Amino acid sequence: MGAAGRDFHNFNVYFRDNPAFEVISFTAAQIPFIEKRTYPPELAGSLYPQGIPIHPEERLAELIKEHSVDMVVFAYSDVSHQYVMHRGELVCSLGANFVLLGAEKTMLESHRPVISVCAVRTGCGKSGVTEFTALLLKKKGRRPVVMRHPMPYGRLLAERVQRFETLADMDHHGCTIEEREEFEHLVEQGVVVYGGVDYGEVLKEAEKEADIIIWDGGNNDLPFIRPSLELVVADPFRKGDELCYHPGEANLLRAHHVIINKVNTAAPSDIEELERNVKGLNPSAGIIRTSSIIYTDNPEAIRGRRVVVVEDGPTLTHGGMPIGAGTIMAERCGATPVEPAPYAVGSIKDTLMRYRHIRKALPAMGYSPEQMEELAETINNTPAECVLIATPIDLRKIMKINKPAIRVRYRIEDHTGDLRKLIEGFSGCH
Repeated sequence: MGAAGRDFHNFNVYFRDNPAFEVISFTAAQIPFIEKRTYPPELAGSLYPQGIPIHPEERLAELIKEHSVDMVVFAYSDVSHQYVMHRGELVCSLGANFVLLGAEKTMLESHRPVISVCAVRTGCGKSGVTEFTALLLKKKGRRPVVMRHPMPYGRLLAERVQRFETLADMDHHGCTIEEREEFEHLVEQGVVVYGGVDYGEVLKEAEKEADIIIWDGGNNDLPFIRPSLELVVADPFRKGDELCYHPGEANLLRAHHVIINKVNTAAPSDIEELERNVKGLNPSAGIIRTSSIIYTDNPEAIRGRRVVVVEDGPTLTHGGMPIGAGTIMAERCGATPVEPAPYAVGSIKDTLMRYRHIRKALPAMGYSPEQMEELAETINNTPAECVLIATPIDLRKIMKINKPAIRVRYRIEDHTGDLRKLIEGFSGCH
């Protein structure tokens, strides 16, 4: 059971070429348009000359009954413990075993030192920490390469190993908006990013040009590569979630250091409660506080205007946040966010209907060319005077927007210097 990422990795490292198991299918959830495909035989291995079908998760019970399934492996992330157990109860009621593979059972070994940046929820600030770490290492003369958690939403065989050094590489691979959000900010600053489907092969290629690997986790998933230094980012705006979301709690239990981010905007009481939770669950972990600095080059163009705010998609959808950096900037500048729901079309309308906690912002959904067109149409339909693009990419490069647009960005600020000292000490950068 997966979402086009952890599921494929677990299969590759645990089930592929293993005659003790016969894998009937993958099921797909959480991400639009990723089901009704086939995991190709070139990736599935010698036991599956026809490949392995990928079905919608809604067919899970039917598949268990039809194939007398013995075991179901849950393999996706950023879902509540209650959500996981409801799936487990269904599987158990049908006579199959419900399995979560352990972190160590699915980690690859690297010949290079590895820093992992993971989180307890989507949208805590992993990308900023990854960027901070990579740029610091480059400044100190090291050769970091970022390996990003997979997002194989297109042609799986073509995505076996992906390398991104230029913006043109993203065009070549037909990247979705979500992929561009994770790659573009690093590539623009000269950091090479690897991704794909087969992480054994991805790791081999990354090791050829890196002296340090940075694992950039997706959602709140566990690392695919065994870390030498395990960093986990937590969010005081969602304090308590670190105790009840899968596998974010496992990340927290494993962490060498927990980074409490957004301390510049969160309430002190929420920061303190989060720190107590961290210490209660993992008292040996170091705690580092960082700020998430939200900025724009043209605040006066926003002030007092009606705006449509486009935020990072996963943070708002399965990350559960009602707002993001763009909404905060709008409020800071006295702008009025236009609620997008009445103007939404197609799959964007469906997304807002599904995630009803989203009211003031528009998630940057773009998992297909058609959905990108629907996002642009929704933006253009609104009666806003301007667009705040608060997703990490410049949407104007990939779609036509009929309003003035202003970028809202964010970066990690290590105001205590603790994160810098940790990275320098780990990597021998002194």
